[in-house]
Amino acid sequence: MRRKTRANQTKHMIKEGSFTTFLKESLKGISQIIYIENTITGLLILLAISVSSFSLGIIALLSAMIGTLVAKVGGADQKLVSKGLMSYNSVLSGLVLQTFLTGPTAWIVALVGAAVTAILTATLMYFLGNFDIPILTLPFILLTWFTLLASYKLESIKLSDSLSPQSLANWELHIEGKINLLQATFNGIGQIFFLTEALPGLLLFIAVFWASRKMGIYAVIGNVAACVTALALAGEHRLVMLGLYGYNAILTILAVSVVYNTKENRYAPITGVVAACITVPLMASVSIWLLPLGLPALTMPFVLSTWLILGARKVLPNL
Repeated sequence: MRRKTRANQTKHMIKEGSFTTFLKESLKGISQIIYIENTITGLLILLAISVSSFSLGIIALLSAMIGTLVAKVGGADQKLVSKGLMSYNSVLSGLVLQTFLTGPTAWIVALVGAAVTAILTATLMYFLGNFDIPILTLPFILLTWFTLLASYKLESIKLSDSLSPQSLANWELHIEGKINLLQATFNGIGQIFFLTEALPGLLLFIAVFWASRKMGIYAVIGNVAACVTALALAGEHRLVMLGLYGYNAILTILAVSVVYNTKENRYAPITGVVAACITVPLMASVSIWLLPLGLPALTMPFVLSTWLILGARKVLPNL
């Protein structure tokens, strides 16, 4: 009798399209990484990731589904879940752990990390929400840093060779090299998802413009502004070309000029460009702080620059 009841419940869920809804919510979790609530955009982003690495695409989708599932089971506000706001940090955690870890257990750690990130997202929403501070990508940053550091004490978590602690005493700055601004622009948006190829970058720009031409234009402006700022400050050309000075700028200008510009401030476009440029010295500083620990800066420059402007707006509302 119980089996029949369960079978009927399953059929009922299928008829109602609950799995389709769940899949759409998961895809929105992917698109929310760039502040867009759009299923098609999420699908295009997933395609861009999969073009670069099929296994990374699988991890991205599974991480989004895990983050969404944890939120649903945990009883999160359905509006937040349906918008993808409870799972985008999980996607980032899954991607970065799969990228920077190696060995047969890397994918397991990545997916478990995605689940824990969903819980950490809820925690930070509660505590930072009391101060009216958006969590942005902080849950994914903290989870990633703690997991990567844990690898030095836990044999089952293995770091890839791309990450290793370095002494500041031996640090040398190399600024020589050619610059291709178009390639740097594609890599800039690609680095949001840990990608560095032209085709995925092009697909990502298409994904943004598909949902909002305004956000697409801002993404280009923020990216170019950061590249020009990095070159003006004599930053490493190799890092500019890899897009490592661009991705934080894109997220920042979108947050400052569009997403959190609730009063339609006429100075918001200028403020957004300034905030995007600020991410360049912040990126240089944060990456040097973390160099002795062998940790990547991730999107912390974006978080700091965005908090800087949003906090200032509480006193200087015209920013």
